[in-house]
Amino acid sequence: MDAPQRANSGHPGTAMALAPLAYTLFTRIMKYDASAPSWPDRDRFVLSGGHASILQYAMLHLTGFGLELSDLQDFRQWGSLTPGHPEVHHTPGVEVTTGPLGQGFANAVGMALAEHSLRATFGSELFDHRTFVICGDGDLEEGLSHEAASLAGHLGLGKLVAIYDDNHISIDGPTELALSDDAAARFRSYGWNVVEAGEIAEDVDALEAAIRSAMVVEDRPSLLILRSHIGYPSPSYTDTAHAHGNPLGAEEITATKALLGMPDEPFWEPAEVVDHMRVAGERGASERLDWETRRANSSENRAALDAALAGGGLAGWQEALPRFEVGQNIATRNAGKKILNALLPFVPSLIGGGADLTGNCGVEIDGADPFSTSDRLSRQIHYGIREHAMGSVMNGMAAHGGLLPFGGTFFIFSDYMRPAVRLAALSDLHVIYSWTHDSVGVGEDGPTHQPIEHLASLRAMPKLRVIRPADANETVDAWRIAIERSGPTALILSRQNLPVLEGTAGHDGVDRGAYILRGTDADPDVVLIGTGSEVQLCVQAAEELADSGVSARVVSMPSWELFLEQDDEYQLSVLGEEVPRVSVEAGSTFGWSLWAEANVGIDHFGASAPGGELMEKFGMNVANVIEHVRAVLAD
Repeated sequence: MDAPQRANSGHPGTAMALAPLAYTLFTRIMKYDASAPSWPDRDRFVLSGGHASILQYAMLHLTGFGLELSDLQDFRQWGSLTPGHPEVHHTPGVEVTTGPLGQGFANAVGMALAEHSLRATFGSELFDHRTFVICGDGDLEEGLSHEAASLAGHLGLGKLVAIYDDNHISIDGPTELALSDDAAARFRSYGWNVVEAGEIAEDVDALEAAIRSAMVVEDRPSLLILRSHIGYPSPSYTDTAHAHGNPLGAEEITATKALLGMPDEPFWEPAEVVDHMRVAGERGASERLDWETRRANSSENRAALDAALAGGGLAGWQEALPRFEVGQNIATRNAGKKILNALLPFVPSLIGGGADLTGNCGVEIDGADPFSTSDRLSRQIHYGIREHAMGSVMNGMAAHGGLLPFGGTFFIFSDYMRPAVRLAALSDLHVIYSWTHDSVGVGEDGPTHQPIEHLASLRAMPKLRVIRPADANETVDAWRIAIERSGPTALILSRQNLPVLEGTAGHDGVDRGAYILRGTDADPDVVLIGTGSEVQLCVQAAEELADSGVSARVVSMPSWELFLEQDDEYQLSVLGEEVPRVSVEAGSTFGWSLWAEANVGIDHFGASAPGGELMEKFGMNVANVIEHVRAVLAD
């Protein structure tokens, strides 16, 4: 109650109602060592309703994760370790960034999937833990939870225990305003084990028994439905919407503390309570030390285990990367598949698949059976038509550690993944997106399937690395970068075949975001900047312009983000000084004024017709590039 009151901001009611549950989990149930928050075989705890963050912060402080009482007093303040919603890598003990409802629930599914995969690969002596997630009405109302729960049930992800805080209250008022689902029936239909615990939210012995009864079932995930009373035991605000998102007020806090037999003192913290909780936080230390001994003595798959936990590949893995001959014609999505399959034996953490477009998006593993209840060793995941869940489950897998997830769908459907992609970027999670069919070159499927504004909108997202390679060899480097560097990488790949160009291999051009692909003998008259499938147009246009006495430099710019990391000297060496520039890209021209005075692009939705014809109709051709060059030179 005290932290939201001091901040004059926050959500005390859920934290108050679930304090006995959190106490039970942290002192009686979960396996963890507060002194080693990143121990790989710890149980994972996810607070999907991140608005109740003060509950998690209180537990992390009391059990000894390093949060001080002063951090709780700085709740929601500038620079504090206790932001309004939990943020991974910011607060010790926080596993994932939660707040957008449903995301934490789906992240927990990804964590459970990761545990199953690692246990099958490296043995239960090294990986044998559970994932606990607290979710609420808001999480279960979001469509994401339907997608993730369905997938978890289908895959039989045991060792996942979701505790549903059924408090019947939302911000607008009673949940009955908009919700009449039968959650138990819904989850049973997904194949979950369901425990209807009822009115035991204040009984820690009953809570422990109910949770342990769910833990016994290991062949499928479990949902424990807990009827709680938000704001309990506030005399005025128990079971009210006011308790959801508002500080209770000084008088109400005084009255509530009186009911609890507590002194009317902000942030009161008896020493015996702290001591009791610190013992719980230290309880797992011996188990962790035993685990470290087992890991040190493990010889089977040791190199793979070390590489997986480090998030990289075996020594020399880059040598497994293929190269493609100049003149070959291959779609970058198909090049991506060849690259992925070449890497799999050497990057043991790679695991993933597609949202019912596995073969189409270059994320199909040759000869692989699907990851399933009967095959936990497989690294091929079929997500079904669940793009949003795919993104969030990937985040959970990455946050868990030991796995480097990749996921594929058509570029247009990155829209369906966007909330998860944003959280991956915000959380610096190491994930790889293979987004294909990257332009109107999709063709006959029409404007519903043809991305126009997507490159511009994703480039606007901080900390998301977007790479649109010009050909198969640039795709090789894009995949290498995606594995070598932390954070999320979006590979934007073509449906249509593209020629392997002279000069795209054997240098660090993609690493630096842009480079000179075709130079000139003298200072250029114009610089053509292309990405993806349009780089070939720039090369052809430069050749034709040369015949008429115009000297054109061609720059391939696969990644704005990587290019912006370079110093001014390198950027000017590539783009030239006081030279007119023309950008060429089959998408929105929004943002290209940063690099070029004239832009060849598509600032309208597409149409249904063969892809090659659409490119011609919409001006993605050599003639239009040359026309823009003539115009900019005339100006």
